[in-house]
Amino acid sequence: MADEQNETVAETTTVTDLADLGAAAGVTDASSAPRYEKKVDEQGRAYATGRRKNAVARVWIKPGSGKIIVNGRDVSVYFARPTQQMVIQQPFKTANRIDQYDIMCTVKGGGLSGQAGAVRHGISRALTYFEPELRGALKSGGFLTRDSRMVERKKYGRAKARRSFQFSKR
Repeated sequence: MADEQNETVAETTTVTDLADLGAAAGVTDASSAPRYEKKVDEQGRAYATGRRKNAVARVWIKPGSGKIIVNGRDVSVYFARPTQQMVIQQPFKTANRIDQYDIMCTVKGGGLSGQAGAVRHGISRALTYFEPELRGALKSGGFLTRDSRMVERKKYGRAKARRSFQFSKR
């Protein structure tokens, strides 16, 4: 036991700069970024959850012809406004993957704008699970960040979240 302790003390090295520190720690490449792996299920789909405001979207993505189904309906029927359809297509345009994946998603809660943002967030996350090399482009575009702004709750003693009741002098 005492011999083992003496051996470890004899093997200590002095570190003068960061390159020596990496070599002492056993790291071959000091600039190695974390590796992301492909995450798909048995059917070859990638799953992700997207959120915005009070809306939650469950998104499944698989290679296909670009068909998007939201709550059992086509995306042009569910999201009738062109701006909402554009929001959903943004991750594909950024990653240059237009009409290469079929999307099936279910959305609950919130309004249509929040649901469109939740679907966009879910699609972006699912794309990174399916193709991890797209993570940099989607992250720099801001698609992987959850927009956490929500409606402020009403407080007691107030008319709304911040508005006071009308003051009456008499």
